[in-house]
Amino acid sequence: MSAKVIARRDGAVLRVLLNRPDKKNALDREMYEALIGALAEAHADHSVGAIFISGAGDAFTAGNDLKDFLSASGPAGDFPAQRFVRSLAANETPVVAAVHGDAVGVGTTMLFHCDLVYAAPDARFKTPFVDFGLPPEAAYSLLAPQRIGLAKASQYILLCESFDAREAHRLGVVNAVVEAGDLERVAFDAAQRLAQKPREAVAAARRLLRGDRAEILARIDEEGELFASRLGDQEVRARLEAFFGARR
Repeated sequence: MSAKVIARRDGAVLRVLLNRPDKKNALDREMYEALIGALAEAHADHSVGAIFISGAGDAFTAGNDLKDFLSASGPAGDFPAQRFVRSLAANETPVVAAVHGDAVGVGTTMLFHCDLVYAAPDARFKTPFVDFGLPPEAAYSLLAPQRIGLAKASQYILLCESFDAREAHRLGVVNAVVEAGDLERVAFDAAQRLAQKPREAVAAARRLLRGDRAEILARIDEEGELFASRLGDQEVRARLEAFFGARR
């Protein structure tokens, strides 16, 4: 497992730590491959009853490492980010996330595939895809309107506005807002309780709660194809390069 992603067993829970704090846990190819591996590990080991995801440092994740986008080529299905969100959507093991600080791009969209999400008061959620000339990913264009309504989904997807932990709780994106010092304990306790439930009953309940997985995976693929086609566009590349230039 990559040092940028640390996965370890803690009883019946697989802890997964995004561990690139100097880059606000921005997800690069290596990290995506490690996350895919962690999901596969949980699937293969029936003694794992839940997955717990958190971030090191002062952020959950700043989203995709945009440098990867500038060098990306080939079919969408080959992108590690695309394979990760597909794996997460198809995942059979309950997932609990503890979110603090920035949750940008996939840092927000992946939460719609988690079963329980807890956030610290400083958590901020943002999906800036359109600002870079890109469509959403991870079936966010399908799941966000279903979860939070079309008006709010349009506000956050089209205008790329951010929202805070309190709003995330009001909208039903997170289960609770927890003081920063208690966040990991509270979220991990939920993962432990999930892991102790009867496996088959949890699996059946998750399938019923989540509905048509084929529709979700189809939307992930549709978004992915649009995403991949847009990466070759000069406007997108100019916006990405301008972003890096502004940060230097």
